[in-house]
Amino acid sequence: MKNKSNHYTRIDGLVFMGSDGLDFGKLTEEDVKYQYITPAIENVGWSKEQLKFEFAFTDGRVRIKGKGGFRGAKKRADYLLLYKPNFPIAVVEAKDMNHAFDDGIQQALGYAKTLDVPFAYSSNGKSFMEHNRLTGEVKELAMSEFPSPEELWQRYVDSKNITPGQTEIITEPFYYDAVSKKEPRYYQRIAINRTIEAIAQGKNRILLVMATGTGKTFTAFQIAYKLWNTGMKKKILYLADRNILIDQTMQQDFKPFEKVMTKVGDKKLDSSYEIYFSLYHQLVNNNAEKQPYQEFSPDFFDLIIVDECHRGSAKEDSQWRRILEYFRSATQIGMTATPKEDKEVSTTGYFGEPLYIYSLKEGINDGFLAPYRVKRIGLDVDLDGYRPEKGKIDANGKLIEDREYNTTDYDRKIVIDDRTQVVAKKITEYLKRTDRYAKTIVFCVDQEHALRMRFALIKENQDLVAENDRYIMRITSDDVEGKKQLDYFIDTDEKYPTIVTTSELLSTGVDCKTCKLIVLDNNIESMTKFKQIIGRGTRLRTDYGKYYFTIMDFRGSTKKFADPDFDGIPEPDESSGRRGGGGSGGRPGGTDETPLAPGEKYRVSDVKVHTILEKNLCFDEEGNLITENLISFSKNNIINEYKSLERFIHYWNEIEKKEAIRDELYEHDIFLDELREEVGKDDMDDFDLICHIAFDKKPLTRAERANNVKKRDYLNKYEGVARKVLEGLLDKYATDGITDLETLNFLENDPFRQYGSPMKISKEFGGRTQLEKAIHDLQKEIYVD
Repeated sequence: MKNKSNHYTRIDGLVFMGSDGLDFGKLTEEDVKYQYITPAIENVGWSKEQLKFEFAFTDGRVRIKGKGGFRGAKKRADYLLLYKPNFPIAVVEAKDMNHAFDDGIQQALGYAKTLDVPFAYSSNGKSFMEHNRLTGEVKELAMSEFPSPEELWQRYVDSKNITPGQTEIITEPFYYDAVSKKEPRYYQRIAINRTIEAIAQGKNRILLVMATGTGKTFTAFQIAYKLWNTGMKKKILYLADRNILIDQTMQQDFKPFEKVMTKVGDKKLDSSYEIYFSLYHQLVNNNAEKQPYQEFSPDFFDLIIVDECHRGSAKEDSQWRRILEYFRSATQIGMTATPKEDKEVSTTGYFGEPLYIYSLKEGINDGFLAPYRVKRIGLDVDLDGYRPEKGKIDANGKLIEDREYNTTDYDRKIVIDDRTQVVAKKITEYLKRTDRYAKTIVFCVDQEHALRMRFALIKENQDLVAENDRYIMRITSDDVEGKKQLDYFIDTDEKYPTIVTTSELLSTGVDCKTCKLIVLDNNIESMTKFKQIIGRGTRLRTDYGKYYFTIMDFRGSTKKFADPDFDGIPEPDESSGRRGGGGSGGRPGGTDETPLAPGEKYRVSDVKVHTILEKNLCFDEEGNLITENLISFSKNNIINEYKSLERFIHYWNEIEKKEAIRDELYEHDIFLDELREEVGKDDMDDFDLICHIAFDKKPLTRAERANNVKKRDYLNKYEGVARKVLEGLLDKYATDGITDLETLNFLENDPFRQYGSPMKISKEFGGRTQLEKAIHDLQKEIYVD
């Protein structure tokens, strides 16, 4: 069609092609949305407030890049339709007119499932495809037949048997803070809405499972607010087992309730409030015939929220359960990241199957949680075990039992002093390579081990401890001074403490958003505890430079990542994988050893410990182990990307900014900084590293490449300041690499500013264009072999 005049006719709010025959194939998807789909939706009563265009519901998965990171693409729906501000009801995906009207339905359906939206639509501007997820019905609609808000809502209400009274509760708006402008994320909204709907329809035991760091307390607040604000629930009890969990909740997410809420203290209960926060033990007194919670009538509370409900509340004979059983008429909501199921404890046995689950894997994929790397370190006494020679006396004069000891014994039954020091040394080496002020938690076997580890870390970091003696602290339940530092440790604006050693206190509930390193020097048998500990690092704070966190494992606990019960996504991993020293037995020895008193340990001070293995592992997007060799994995991926050495060299020389190559490789899970560490060549630049790893080319150091340029007298064509600037650039390349040469910002720094302003230096080359060409030519010369 050659006639391109833009004549349109609007009928009942819909735009149609003019009689002059505009070419449909020339309309973009945006044209189709603007001219056809949006008018069709608005024409049946959807207001501007009910339409969310290009609705982004994830933040984009964080990809690690060196010490920082970048985000992948966000997931976006072309249209999200809301019946009420808190209740999305339909997703619409648009296609241009070169596609069939139903080509977008699978994409729309995928988004609808993720967003828990009942209706999915696809359109190319000629008709709609509708998929009703409530009934499974699929049908084609004319553009004028798109359903109105009331029609979709009525279909939803009929399908769910929702009464008018229940509708009022379900559609109650979320609490909105005009200052923070914080709104529930899509998965929080699902948890809130499902819970409200279930309670409105009479369900009284509810379990929500949400990964650590995904905002369980904010979700709980919105649920409590909606129920309280509608008057459905008037007396609410929030239960937890640690003071810090209560305090954080009251000071942060539940702060809007401050005029009507109270914290139970000294077992004193005041019935004049509406929202109550309490530790379990504040409601129980084992020495009293009448329990404190019995000061209230059994029907006093009509809503109870149980934080970290996988703990005592799920155990039938626990004090926690006694409280819940007493207030059995109340609606009870259990919230946890790690439901527990074993012979003694069943979270689902009490609360029922989860009403909603949002996993760590989903949180990382959506970009709401920090991805992680794993670094396993194998020590000789861990992998091979330690057996004392017959008749060996420990540092305290005790005869050591003659048998083989391993990681299940270390720091529980026997202490090897040098092992503690080597662990401290490896932690310090890592922090020195990355960031010495990165918030770090070291999980130890017990409080005594945590104290020894603190002293070992102080020995390795005397310079920073001299600057501030709070640089390294022990924070355990019995350490009064250490516990005083907990608020400072979790405060994002406080520098100290930086490194903390602990045993159990920080394993659950402590919200340290900037924690970048978690060290495991304890044996973690429980998957629940393992998940809780890993959760200490999952908060994502890119504004503080935290794009990911690292797990440093000395005892093989991260093997639990391979367990089907764990769904996290390990990033390409710097870890050792050798097994050894297993079991707690070993060959039995003599019977004349000095018996240990309860809590007592043998102590060995004359055994040297060495690191013998640090092997890299790689994982795919789903967390599956691809290979145990980072080099071979990267080699295969690089070859797939560039095919041959010649093609890679040509591409390297042609591309203007070499940083773009790094970005491309990161998208294929090729991490050059980790590869450089693996081959042990910090002075090798990206070009030589790639050629060496993928194409077996002998690498040169940056200094060797810079010297080769000088030996070839390449700079003889330049004189005066111009030559000195290029000589300085070669020296800078030898020290810092090629990327610093890709902008002219370096001219403002030493040693170049001695030659004048950037403009003056440019004149020495004949102008800015000639300067940029000289630098580009120098870059090419650096890689001439």
